[in-house]
Amino acid sequence: MNALPPLLPARTIPLDHPGRAFVTGRTPSFACRADQRFSYALQVPSRYRDDGPPLPLLVVVHGTRRRTDASLDALTGFAEERGWAVLTPLFPAGIGDPDDLHNYKFIEYAGIRFDLVLLAILDDVAARWNIDVSHFALHGFSGGGQFAHRFLFLHPQRLSAVSIGAPGRVTLPDPSVGWWRGVGDLPARFGVDWAPGLVAGVPVQLVIGADDDGAAQLAVVEPDGNGSTRQERLHALAEALRALGSRPHLDLVPGVAHEGLKVLPAVRAFLDRVARPD
Repeated sequence: MNALPPLLPARTIPLDHPGRAFVTGRTPSFACRADQRFSYALQVPSRYRDDGPPLPLLVVVHGTRRRTDASLDALTGFAEERGWAVLTPLFPAGIGDPDDLHNYKFIEYAGIRFDLVLLAILDDVAARWNIDVSHFALHGFSGGGQFAHRFLFLHPQRLSAVSIGAPGRVTLPDPSVGWWRGVGDLPARFGVDWAPGLVAGVPVQLVIGADDDGAAQLAVVEPDGNGSTRQERLHALAEALRALGSRPHLDLVPGVAHEGLKVLPAVRAFLDRVARPD
């Protein structure tokens, strides 16, 4: 494996240096060192310090429209109030297939492991900032919700909590069915063992707008056998998680349709309940 190019840790930039502004607050988008097709940006709160306890981290995975800036804007207050760093990776459309919008949602495509891309991004974050990436909270909405629950099944040991928002298609934790509908072939496909006990131990939120049906949209995609609406599919995932011993918290947000930014207050409330304090 080729050595990764070096990066400049934040601690080496003096507090009065102009470059300090680029590693605190809203950062620029940085290319992932391991694969520069992918990038990420952060909101680093003002209480960030190069020494002392590392900041906790929330990772927010975008939906199909890839509105990462909007997510960071909406969570700037959370970052400041709670003292968390917020990270938004970007999986661009058209990687490999110029017309593709969806491959990242299923974790693997044409030799690209999107879960490993995220972990490589986290390695970059740990190299630059005093941020705890060993355990992090993960939220995704719509396409990001698809990624989030599949990442949970592959890497539960990395998650302090996961918030799964309105996924259009769901993978059930069923070891008798192969990927992506089930988890029966994780060792052969991904090189990881199915660990239901670890999955059940991760605090889970399932969140969706009370007015989010999605039947018309879902009618034109490949069925997953778990219902014809987003709510039916989310309830199927909830039931399957409960069968593992998980205790998922289901939030139906009143007056909200398929609107990811409008469920973020419920996500913040969930993190306040289950994630570690400041």
